[in-house]
Amino acid sequence: QVQVVESGGGLVQPGESLTLTCRASGFTMDYYAIGWFRQAPGKEREGISCIASKDGSTWYSDSVKGRFTISRADDKMTVYLQMNNLDPEDTAVYYCAADEGLGYYCSGDREEYDYWGQGTQVTVPS
Repeated sequence: QVQVVESGGGLVQPGESLTLTCRASGFTMDYYAIGWFRQAPGKEREGISCIASKDGSTWYSDSVKGRFTISRADDKMTVYLQMNNLDPEDTAVYYCAADEGLGYYCSGDREEYDYWGQGTQVTVPS
């Protein structure tokens, strides 16, 4: 059973940086994608970034492109989300998710992800 666990959330001031970590385990194949999503109060969960296992292909939503960077450790199952120049609009619960079967492509569509972490809160006060 695939499991994903997020960590690293917290309270930061506008303009500051924060790094989230996602640790995934239990994959039965080496084709998978790991994505980051977030959900602000009263809003739908949105995909913000993802990385594919085989070639490291990445994707970013327009809302974070240029400010957030996704990367991974050598084991390919630990994924980081470096968030720079944080804004109050970035306040949300951030989720890590995994999908087996995608190796050279990843998507920000939450419907494609089967395994979800519990989420970690990121708060940027205004």
